[in-house]
Amino acid sequence: MGCTSSRDKGDDSTKRIRKPKPWKHSEPITRAQLKQLREEFWDTAPHYGGRKEIWDALRAAAEADLTLAQAIINSAGVIVQNPDLTVCYDERGAKYELPKYVLSEPSNLTRDS
Repeated sequence: MGCTSSRDKGDDSTKRIRKPKPWKHSEPITRAQLKQLREEFWDTAPHYGGRKEIWDALRAAAEADLTLAQAIINSAGVIVQNPDLTVCYDERGAKYELPKYVLSEPSNLTRDS
């Protein structure tokens, strides 16, 4: 007799990821300003705790298309709390919070002048 409940066990570590829902920055920003915000976040993120290799994997996933991002997240052992990657954990339980501006562009992005 086979076990019928062993199929599709919806485990959090294999949660399918997606881009964040459309969002708006507090004020219109240019692509250059968005890039600077992202660089500042990634430069300081490891100082908030957690492991550098997980931060590196999260950055690579944030900058990749969804298929590659999913593969990166799965291979790094990242546990996805929110499917848009705004809240994740590593295998040791350390929490990683990503702001939406590193994951997608705001709806009020303006052209660089």
